[in-house]
Amino acid sequence: MLSDDPARLDQLLDELSSLTTEEVSTTGADLDTLSTLELVREMNAEDAKVPPAVGAQAPAIAAAVDGIVERMRRGGRLIYVGAGTAGRIGVLDASECPPTFGTDPGLVVGLIAGGPDAIHRAIENSEDDQDAAAAELAGLGLTDRDVVVGISASGRTPYVVGGLDHARSVGALTVAISQNAGSAIAALADVPIEVVVGPEIVAGSTRLKSGTAQKLVLNMLSTLSMVRLGKTYHGIMVDLQATNEKLQARSVRTVMGATGVGAGEAAAALAGADGSVKGAILVLLTGLAPAQTRSALDRAGGILRVAIEQNGGAPGVAHRAGA
Repeated sequence: MLSDDPARLDQLLDELSSLTTEEVSTTGADLDTLSTLELVREMNAEDAKVPPAVGAQAPAIAAAVDGIVERMRRGGRLIYVGAGTAGRIGVLDASECPPTFGTDPGLVVGLIAGGPDAIHRAIENSEDDQDAAAAELAGLGLTDRDVVVGISASGRTPYVVGGLDHARSVGALTVAISQNAGSAIAALADVPIEVVVGPEIVAGSTRLKSGTAQKLVLNMLSTLSMVRLGKTYHGIMVDLQATNEKLQARSVRTVMGATGVGAGEAAAALAGADGSVKGAILVLLTGLAPAQTRSALDRAGGILRVAIEQNGGAPGVAHRAGA
């Protein structure tokens, strides 16, 4: 208990007092006196500060994306490390990559302090274990081909610090996302991304603006990396996995939008391509036989636009299906 260690308590109080995310905002000073409508408007105004703060970090985010793509092309992975809200956001982003982009579940991984149970319930003391993330990364066989993204609003979470320190020791690319400038995790990162959104409307509740900023940045890291790796075409998902009826229908609409054919022809092309959206589009735009699409895509590095050009097809124009 900190009450038994006054020196440690004083140290932590000093650390917290220096963090923007721990400050009391002027907006929140009279929060409990406002009407519900006023509360909604005040919170919305605070949330509006997040996108510009993210935009200010565009060069760092772009550098991180380029680093992720370079390592994925060499067989590397993207691994998020976080505690509490930050960890849950990392796990969420990782879990959505396979259905959205058809990736292997091991390509983008989310590690959260306290393990899977911490996704559903708070295990707050787990973030203090500086050795845990290092052990988990070692268990994943971390190498210098991988990218480790440490996420911490405060920028000082021991679990994240330990993870980034281990990642550096094996030569992995390190990225840090924090909501405080000059943070401990930024000092450990090859690419620091410091999105300073200011004090929370409820002081210290970093699941609010800080969490929103983290979600926006992770959206960019994973999505734009997949764009660079050829997982999209004309701004549409062409590697999605049609694991339910909605996604099956979306696959048909995607083929329709990319090629201009009707629903029946799109569905038939998908069936002939074993459900592959890329394969169906390639058949329709180039005239290749379905059996030839896999090798054609392999020669093009998996990038549909290149495969179409290499096989004499017109690039097509994406539009709304049925338009």
